[in-house]
Amino acid sequence: MSVAVTIEGVRKTFSNFPALRGIALDVQPGELVALLGPSGSGKTTLLRLIAGLEQADDGRVLFDETDTRRLSLRERRIGFVFQHYALFKHMNVADNIAFGLKARPRRERPGPDEIRQRVGGLLELVQLGGLERRFPAQLSGGQRQRVALARALAIEPRVLLLDEPFGALDAKVRKDLRSWLRDLHRRTGHTTLFVTHDQEEALELADRVAILNDGRLEQVGSPDDVYDHPATPFVCEFLGEANKLPVEVVGGQAFFSDRPVLGGLQQNQGGPASLYVRPQHLRIVDDTPLALPGIVEDLRRNGPLRRAEVAIEGLPRRLDVDLASQLAPAIGERVRLRITHGNLFAAA
Repeated sequence: MSVAVTIEGVRKTFSNFPALRGIALDVQPGELVALLGPSGSGKTTLLRLIAGLEQADDGRVLFDETDTRRLSLRERRIGFVFQHYALFKHMNVADNIAFGLKARPRRERPGPDEIRQRVGGLLELVQLGGLERRFPAQLSGGQRQRVALARALAIEPRVLLLDEPFGALDAKVRKDLRSWLRDLHRRTGHTTLFVTHDQEEALELADRVAILNDGRLEQVGSPDDVYDHPATPFVCEFLGEANKLPVEVVGGQAFFSDRPVLGGLQQNQGGPASLYVRPQHLRIVDDTPLALPGIVEDLRRNGPLRRAEVAIEGLPRRLDVDLASQLAPAIGERVRLRITHGNLFAAA
């Protein structure tokens, strides 16, 4: 049932506001793709265009080789899961899941026995067996979201779309459901696109991540690609945390205030640039030629690590440094920092 989804040069404007500016994206059959970006970046608009809930001003969306502009909403066979569940409060769990099947035209509608079997199988799939007679108000948030997903799967969708599916849940339930959804996707194999603004969620769940900003597609790649090799400064700063240093690149080295801080750069790089360094890519060292002297001005717990804020002369903002808890220096201590990895972008 899974299809390839091809988005070709899609543009969409709302009241002179360009929500999408020529988006092109290929999603393979059975692939799980995250549409990631800040609020207003266009990710939900793109999802609604794929679903047929909005129409593009320009460009098109293909399911395999079929132009979806020729398909009705029913013919697209989209399973859509909303952030706030959108369950029918007056229907029990079984009736909510069966709704899309019972709403089909009579000639396409399964018989009552087949509907009951399909609902029962989906309840087991989403780990809600035995709850079919409960109403939405009698379920937890995580259970309601699983009912919404079962309802989307009941129609045997060609494409599954999820709009901030875990946004209304607390952190613990959200984390548990991520793992569950990834396992469910492996078993069902639906072509799936999901919208999120949560970087951790996208990197943990997706086969590939499509990062949007201001209606444009900044980068598409595997979680490792987009995190370790960001294509733009926006991607680098949006995915995780990054310190920014203004540098001058000369002869394969980056210099900050005439002090070399990173070597081994490509020889074709040169001139003023911005060096982005994640907190985990800074190390406190005893002595090395490529080091930044600084003073620890703050220290706090950051999960299993300690986060040090180090003031560097000539840099307006402190550098964030992640350290193993047993190696943390004292506030006020002078340290030397070595950069182990950085992402370099030419100065704008």
